[in-house]
Amino acid sequence: MSEAQSFTNFGWFVCVWVLLSAFQYGFHISALNQIQAVMTCKGMSNGSIDDFLGLPTCIPMTDAEFSAVTASFTLGGLLGSLLANTLTDKRGRKGAINVNAGLVAAGSTLMALSGSQLPLLVGRVLIGIGAGIGVCVGPVYLAEIAPPKIKGTVGTLFQLSVVFGILFTQSIGLYLATPHRWRLVLLFSSAFSACQIFLSSAAAESPAWLSGNGRKPEAESVERRLFGISTVYEPIAVDPESPLGYDDPPVFTARTESMSVLQLLRTSDMRTPLLIMAYAMIGQQFSGMVLFLYYSNNILGRTLPAFASYISLVITIVNVIMTFPAVLLIERMGRKALLFISIGGAFVSLLAVGYGLDSGMKVLSSIAIITFVASFAVGLGPIPFVIISDVAPYFAVSALSSAALSINWISNFIVGLVFLPLRNFLEMGNPDNEGRVFYVFAAILGGFSIALHYVYKP
Repeated sequence: MSEAQSFTNFGWFVCVWVLLSAFQYGFHISALNQIQAVMTCKGMSNGSIDDFLGLPTCIPMTDAEFSAVTASFTLGGLLGSLLANTLTDKRGRKGAINVNAGLVAAGSTLMALSGSQLPLLVGRVLIGIGAGIGVCVGPVYLAEIAPPKIKGTVGTLFQLSVVFGILFTQSIGLYLATPHRWRLVLLFSSAFSACQIFLSSAAAESPAWLSGNGRKPEAESVERRLFGISTVYEPIAVDPESPLGYDDPPVFTARTESMSVLQLLRTSDMRTPLLIMAYAMIGQQFSGMVLFLYYSNNILGRTLPAFASYISLVITIVNVIMTFPAVLLIERMGRKALLFISIGGAFVSLLAVGYGLDSGMKVLSSIAIITFVASFAVGLGPIPFVIISDVAPYFAVSALSSAALSINWISNFIVGLVFLPLRNFLEMGNPDNEGRVFYVFAAILGGFSIALHYVYKP
């Protein structure tokens, strides 16, 4: 049987529809960065808080309170990731994406209409739950609708959409970071989610999910619409007598019942895939990329106060540009080679950022931040999401995705919450020691990368 080479026009439409969830994930990673000062009243020139359209022009918050609001996104993301496995198996990939869009719309609207910290926090958690579902389902959905020849390339489009979301919110944030306009940043997200929900009726369900749920004729029809031919997807059937590490082995028939996260954790055959994803996700988050997305204005504001917002925008532009090589190279170089080239560049760059900040070499620290972002975007950003469907059979993909993204969100939360306090502690009252914190993240990245090298053997 011939192998599908590319998408039809309908296939590209479904792909773009799925990628709206990735765009929204990136949007909210950095949504509060450019508007932080004006949103928390630190950008108020007269020191007073006015009303505009019945809402306060800012909401007073300390650094710790703003960090809590920022990090609550990751708590919601963790909950969403834990729910994603059950949700996708019961409602399908398409149904889960619709839930994702609905939660993001609700959370964004609530934050836009907030007059105090509590609704900001609740809205951010709702967005996080939606994003947690989307970031679990999106890579799996893309892998299952992608023509086999370009599966890796299509997978990297998820990260490309994430960085486009970051770029968009950083760009509009420059213009909208005023007392009367900062809420529009959040309303833009509500509009994108409403558009995604509206278009969902025209999108298709994953052929793999349809086939795995006994709807093979429908799966064949969808495949023909996606890439012109049917590959007659057959879910992997497992011999119930094979040792899968269960006390009471479940029977996987041709329908192939999906694993739960609990079953995944108890299955000895799945320990290596789980370790691969754990090391990859922890390394990705503890590389510190999230620091430059959450707090780039704060980090650079001390050394380059006049240019911090613009350097933040440059960071996101570099992030977008350097994700394209991953799209082009992943099938040629292979996942592991590209990933470890990326890790090496990120590790050296972190050391240079720390040294530049400690020694007062502003140009070095700024350039090193750019090289770090470039290194991250080439491999460490997209590849951990791409390999989820590579290291596990179909029946375990949803569970592994939920487990991996839960680890990702926990790591993201820890990094986002502890960075500012850890930086202040390591400075020991001397701002000239600002770079020390980056040595810590370089060491953590190095340790988990070594562990990943020994378990990831594609």
